[in-house]
Amino acid sequence: MRQPSGDPLVGERYEVEVGPVAHGGHCVARHEGRVLFVRHALPGERVVAQVTEGTTTSRFLRADAVEVLEASKDRIEAPCPFSGPGKCGGCDWQHVTPGGQRKLKAAVLTEQLAKLAGLTPEEARWDGSVEPVGGKLPAGEVPAWRTRVQYAVDEEGVIGLRKHRSHDVQPIDRCLIAAPGVSELGIESRDWTGVAAVEAIAAAGSSDRQVILRPRPGEQLPLVELDRETSIARIDEQDLFHRVHGRTFVRERAADRTWRVSEGGFWQVHPEAPDTLVDAVLAGLDPQWGESALDLYCGVGLFAGALAERVGEEGAVLGIESGKQAVADARHNLAALEHVRIECDKVETLLPRTGITSTDLIVLDPPRAGAGRDTVAHLSSLSARRIAYVACDPAALARDLAFFREGGYRPVSLRAFDLFPMTQHFECVAILEPVR
Repeated sequence: MRQPSGDPLVGERYEVEVGPVAHGGHCVARHEGRVLFVRHALPGERVVAQVTEGTTTSRFLRADAVEVLEASKDRIEAPCPFSGPGKCGGCDWQHVTPGGQRKLKAAVLTEQLAKLAGLTPEEARWDGSVEPVGGKLPAGEVPAWRTRVQYAVDEEGVIGLRKHRSHDVQPIDRCLIAAPGVSELGIESRDWTGVAAVEAIAAAGSSDRQVILRPRPGEQLPLVELDRETSIARIDEQDLFHRVHGRTFVRERAADRTWRVSEGGFWQVHPEAPDTLVDAVLAGLDPQWGESALDLYCGVGLFAGALAERVGEEGAVLGIESGKQAVADARHNLAALEHVRIECDKVETLLPRTGITSTDLIVLDPPRAGAGRDTVAHLSSLSARRIAYVACDPAALARDLAFFREGGYRPVSLRAFDLFPMTQHFECVAILEPVR
């Protein structure tokens, strides 16, 4: 790794006026002409920012707000004792009211749409809000929504979570946003000597629990005793999964169907996310009996299954997914639907080889990097009457919306959902139609 030039500024403190929120869980400030990306701050505040990364020649500095001189009305005391400068990097907005968090996320989406797609909220057909998901909680109560938690373990066997932009571990005795099914395992109270990482999974649609362990190189897997019956697996140095005890999958429930999700498979971490996203996609696409549909980056088949129910036996659904185990799960989950076919390959590789020249509907839920210009161009050539784009990254969404515009498609609906409370992240569903 190339070492940065210039004299280090880490530890330097500057009094700054905090500007707008930026994509990445921080706000923008300036000091003597230099840009600072400041965490633990809010727009409009005056804070003392301590530099955490950067030198005298850096284009920008990273910093933490270590003292608040003038506070925003949206600021609260962080309920988590492990949140704050130099501590856990898991949550970005513990110090912000729930409504304030959603305003910040809406501001990020607005900025990314303008910067990367040249769209106003009105042009994107978005009402400017990030919709809350789940019931309203009493004041001060933290939503315990994360059904999958990835813990790190230090060399002494102490478990915790990674600090921001660091391999260092912040020891914890609980995670406030962990779902009750994760918390009841007692992960944080165990000695994890010999283990490098622990993933805890609590299925929202069943009583299934699973813990996946990554041993340190050359170490023996410890005897694991948790507070309730749990399936155990380990990951070897080649990232292959091995059953230790119990099932190799958990059972989830969404869209009126039970889903097998195997070790290493993708499933939304908020318990209400699958149904929320399926409902938004179906409402936007309005699938009709007998139509054809593509489900791209289909995972274990969530959207393919929902589409198949709507288009019926006279319709057809093709799902494409690159993960072999996810494809096996999708085929298992949708085996009773003979008009669904799941293929294993990268979307950009397989789609041109299918011979498909047109389709009625498309759903794509790409990874964080987005679909990209070439894939979007190919999708635009298929003359779909509607396309649903499910996005976990607003920058990737905005870039791909610009590519779709080049292909003759425009958004007719955009919704954003707060499926990751306390963090910078949120999910979007954009519905596109051909420009008439």
